[in-house]
Amino acid sequence: MSNSSFNRQWAKVILEALTRHGLRHICIAPGSRSTPLTLAAAANQKLICHTHFDERGLGHLALGLAKATKDPVAVIVTSGTAVANLYPALIEAGLTGERVIFLTADRPPELIDCGANQAIRQQGIFATHPSQTLSLPRPTTDISASWLVSTLDNAMNILVHGALHVNCPFAEPLYGDDIETSTPWTEALGVWWQTDKPWLQETRFNVASTHPQWNELRQKKGVVIAGRISPEEGVEVAKWASQLGWPLLGDVLSQTGQPLPCVDLWLNNPQAKSELNNAEIVIQFGSSLTGKRLLQWQVGCSPNAYWIVDPIPGRLDPGHHTGEKFTLSPMQWLVAHPAVDNSPWANALMHIATQTYQKVSKITNYFGEAQVAHQLDKLLPSDGQLFVGNSLIVRLIDAFARLPQGYPVMSNRGASGIDGLISTSAGVHRATKKPTLTILGDLSALYDLNSLALHQQVYAPNVVIVVNNNGGQIFSMLPTPEAERERFYCMPHSLNFKHAAAMFGLHYVSPTSWEALLTTVQECWAGAPTTTLIELIVDDTDGAKTLNQLVKQVTSHDFSMSAI
Repeated sequence: MSNSSFNRQWAKVILEALTRHGLRHICIAPGSRSTPLTLAAAANQKLICHTHFDERGLGHLALGLAKATKDPVAVIVTSGTAVANLYPALIEAGLTGERVIFLTADRPPELIDCGANQAIRQQGIFATHPSQTLSLPRPTTDISASWLVSTLDNAMNILVHGALHVNCPFAEPLYGDDIETSTPWTEALGVWWQTDKPWLQETRFNVASTHPQWNELRQKKGVVIAGRISPEEGVEVAKWASQLGWPLLGDVLSQTGQPLPCVDLWLNNPQAKSELNNAEIVIQFGSSLTGKRLLQWQVGCSPNAYWIVDPIPGRLDPGHHTGEKFTLSPMQWLVAHPAVDNSPWANALMHIATQTYQKVSKITNYFGEAQVAHQLDKLLPSDGQLFVGNSLIVRLIDAFARLPQGYPVMSNRGASGIDGLISTSAGVHRATKKPTLTILGDLSALYDLNSLALHQQVYAPNVVIVVNNNGGQIFSMLPTPEAERERFYCMPHSLNFKHAAAMFGLHYVSPTSWEALLTTVQECWAGAPTTTLIELIVDDTDGAKTLNQLVKQVTSHDFSMSAI
């Protein structure tokens, strides 16, 4: 059997083994060294293949697919710098828990560190960021197929969250016509080929037990923080907190309906902090909190007990509280820790939150990113989903908006980078085939401009809103030196996205009023499946100034005396 033929057999076993763990979507970038993996993926009828010419965008496409499906998704790239381009997506997957399998083709060992073309040191290239790493040997019949499948099975059995990096060296020749469908090497796996089960199976028991102090603690004064959780979990956490009479501080990604809206505006108010400081226990569901004031309160609070519930293992508490971490899903935890009917103990907070929300409605009556953030719920498609970018826009939405309870909201809030947002949202759209609204900033859009190509493939109405405030205006909120702020931080570009939309064949609209924006978006949801890029050209600093203004006003206001 030729070397090219056996490379294909080796790759065939790798891909088939991964399908036994729920792999259905695979994202492939062009390359020569990865040919065995690419052709094996194309030949596997269980796999849906996605392609992209930009490896960084490809990694984020896979991240979006995994984010929306909750299933493992694979990436195939060739050797060299193509591997390094996957770094941002791999880091994000590690922080937010999506299972992404990075299959990186490599030169064989004899071509490393000798000046060979496109050969870099790929083993361990991602350091500690992958949850699991496999460095496979060069394909050889001296190693049994059962070793290969059981090694992959073991890695997938252990992979509860985050990335798996599988480095796959292949020696030339990589191409040949003598492809064999079956060989003694593959036939040694016997009836495995006719089943859909892993070669090596592992049963995981994940049952929550009731905390021995729960009956006592649920009678106490508690506060609930909700970070990044699923829509179903958001609904149940909100019900649970309401029954207990505990205030719920909901993040933009919590999908709880934010019963106390505008948390990031009023949480610095002395009256609000005084009320919350009476808490005897704080329970946090999910991580990746967005709001600056919420993070500050989270770090500074000192209840008798601080509990965190999140399926991602490890420490998720930047405040380093004494307390307990429950590594399981919020739904499992809630079943084991039922609520009891308590009267609300922090009634003043509802008054504060309601008045703050009313103030936001009054002050955001001009067309700009603050108004759009506040009224974002009116732009959402029914039975759809929202993908939110990073930097200033997510902070404005978190501070100003009140999103529907249980409505799917996704974002890359692990590392909170502005790279790969357009490609991640494309993956979310492809995974669910639901109407999708994406909103992000102009620098984020420029950073991932290549990935507008991914939005040419649509399954339902798809709207991408680019808020163009001429640079990174989040830095106008920060105490950056005024003389250097524009040149080194905000970096105004004076560009628009009309020609970018045209280059990728996307519809383009640039409304200049809230009414025009609302009409445009509603027409998109009612129309045929296509992608519309909506550019909102807004005042450079109005959004940041509005946020700063409201934070100062609400912080200093005496809520016991009058309305804001």
